Amino acid sequence: MTRIFVSQEIVEEALAELDGSGIEVDVRRDHRPLPSEELRATAADYDGLVCLLTDRVDAGFLAACPRLKVVSNVAVGFDNIDVAAATRAGVVVTNTPRVLTEATADLAFALLLAAARRIPEGDAFLRAGRYTHWRVNQEQMGVDVFGATLGLFGLGQIGRAVARRARGFEMTVLYHDVVRLPPETEAALGVTYASFEELLARSDFVSVHAPLLDSTRHRFDAHAFARMRRSAMLINTARGPLVDEAALAAALRDGVIAGAGIDVYEGEPAVHPDLLTLQERVVLLPHLGSATRTTRLEMSRLALRCARDTLLGKRPEVVVNPEVFDRR
Repeated sequence: MTRIFVSQEIVEEALAELDGSGIEVDVRRDHRPLPSEELRATAADYDGLVCLLTDRVDAGFLAACPRLKVVSNVAVGFDNIDVAAATRAGVVVTNTPRVLTEATADLAFALLLAAARRIPEGDAFLRAGRYTHWRVNQEQMGVDVFGATLGLFGLGQIGRAVARRARGFEMTVLYHDVVRLPPETEAALGVTYASFEELLARSDFVSVHAPLLDSTRHRFDAHAFARMRRSAMLINTARGPLVDEAALAAALRDGVIAGAGIDVYEGEPAVHPDLLTLQERVVLLPHLGSATRTTRLEMSRLALRCARDTLLGKRPEVVVNPEVFDRR
């Protein structure tokens, strides 16, 4: 019997994707990640693994699970998986792009607005009973978003979705990516290419949408913050390690940049303690990027379909290392 193990809770309705497939599925209905050794020991008895970004799948894991044919990640990022090791082991790796694009773009823009207009601070101020009268120079004076300059670091699907939202605010949109888009695509999106240094120097808001790679790890460090405007704000809904959290906290504390909206963290779920002490113009969220009911259901469905199709000998809808499937 072909078997799939789901390492943590997913949206239950998605399990219908396996109905009639002849594949046995075991779901661990717990939201807490399994310790690595326990996950490795459990997954060794399965042909497919549906995992989350908190599950580390490395060469040692794959060596201990020779029966595995597919690892399906319920996330668009897959930095928790050693793809090169999986490819050598003949294991197909899949992820869940596209289905979370709009929800994550919404959240990125929500963070931008919340930091710019100091919304969490205003909410806390009112709830504490401190709002006694309206005044011209209110305590939570923010900055304008309409007509400002937005810099996008990474212009994949989510970055492009954020660019579309920026049109409604008549923002000037710059972008930096390893691959420059054709002129007609730039024109259609209303974006202008900029070097990384130019992006930092010109942007009122910098929103991060790049994958986590060796070349992007700590791309936003003290050096980068020093080149941003003192009035600028950083938004990160991509991956935590793209930003040096200690350097970010120092830049915010010392007024090197004005604010931040952060949804992902270097040592997630841990947050750098210095960030937690900052409140003015700093918005911190617990990785809510794709957290809508519809989106999480679609992510769960896609991950299960990809695992199912791979084990049935069909090409999955999305595959990170297609060369493995092609070899088969």
